[in-house]
Amino acid sequence: MVPHLITALAGPINELEQRILESMPAIERWFRLEWMEHTPPFYTSVDVRNAGFKLAPVDTNLFPGGWNNLTPEMLPLAVQAAMAAIEKICPEARNLLVIPENHTRNTFYLANLLQLKRIFHMAGLNVRIGSISADIKEPTTVQLPTGESIELEPVVRSKTRLGLKDFDPCTILLNNDLSAGAPGILEDLHEQYLLPPLHAGWSVRRKSRHFQSYEEVAKRFGKMLGIDPWLINPMYNRCGEVDFAQGTGMECLTENVDALLTRVRRKYKEYGIQEKPFVIVKADNGTCGVGIMTVRDVKDLDQATGRTRSKVAPDPEGREVHDVIIQEGVQTYERMHDAVAEPVVYMMDRYVVGGFYRVHPERGIDENLNAPGAGFVPLAFAESTRLPQPGEKPGASAPNRFYMYGVIGRLAMLAASYELEATDPDAESYD
Repeated sequence: MVPHLITALAGPINELEQRILESMPAIERWFRLEWMEHTPPFYTSVDVRNAGFKLAPVDTNLFPGGWNNLTPEMLPLAVQAAMAAIEKICPEARNLLVIPENHTRNTFYLANLLQLKRIFHMAGLNVRIGSISADIKEPTTVQLPTGESIELEPVVRSKTRLGLKDFDPCTILLNNDLSAGAPGILEDLHEQYLLPPLHAGWSVRRKSRHFQSYEEVAKRFGKMLGIDPWLINPMYNRCGEVDFAQGTGMECLTENVDALLTRVRRKYKEYGIQEKPFVIVKADNGTCGVGIMTVRDVKDLDQATGRTRSKVAPDPEGREVHDVIIQEGVQTYERMHDAVAEPVVYMMDRYVVGGFYRVHPERGIDENLNAPGAGFVPLAFAESTRLPQPGEKPGASAPNRFYMYGVIGRLAMLAASYELEATDPDAESYD
């Protein structure tokens, strides 16, 4: 299933596609050398936006759900990547414990857990799901609409290890983004691998730090490819003193929004882009698409109603938002069934294992699609992201377009590895 692009099949995005395809051996070597120096996150999903004149990641998730949206054709690649990832960390691994989100009654999310269980089972592991939620006090079986079922079991913490009754894993896979902070039950584990590490959770992570790392990656990649890094990089500012509930700190927000809109306008003028630029204001940490505001003009902030401002506070755990990232808005000119769509790229270890489209029939091309009403449906990429077709005209080949999405996804994943190195509490200091 191929997305319908309503942009003209000419211009920067196709020049970028052409450049990426022509440079494929150099790109793959560049990534190979990077992964010799840096450790990829265990698994990653990246939301990508294709504006027709620009292609950029807008969000990078280090605890991806949605694995159930990968088609059966993608599973062998995911299983191979899982094998490679586990082999690097714990070659003798036999048991894998998956820790899910605490709010696990959503059947789509449970289907995602079941798919993860399936992938790691096929990679040669005994897999069980252990909940740290206080609501799960005994093994609980939940039936899914597909007719399948999944069992959630209460975790058991000994002095130094985490497991289940009669189940001692060497590896623990977090599918919980720790928005509410890192619970003590996950700390100070002895000879158990916790993947991803605790500092990958939103209690430590900041989107502004991620995009700072991504900017560095984009500059180096752009130099290697001979392109303007702006074509693959969303510019950003941040503001750390906003109180939406009290309406204070708005000067900081206004100044940063104005400065970023000015920079984007300058770029649009340079490239002859007629569209009206916009920025996205969202919490600097956290997830779920909560707290997102589209701003097209700095005057919009003065007119922001209490209802609009309340969208940015509080987060799902009830905490108010004071740190915000102001990100250059990247439109999406992709359509699926006449609805606005954006590709989501899934990776495990350093490999792209697949992806799908997030579709939202009620949202515009300049709005966040990760919101209630989104079709988080398995509209999978029609072809592998690893097998481009050289010689095809730009814009005419789905595998080429998907390969390009995979390159952008891997750049964001590399930025995440830079970010995790910078925030690792156990890293040696060379000061």
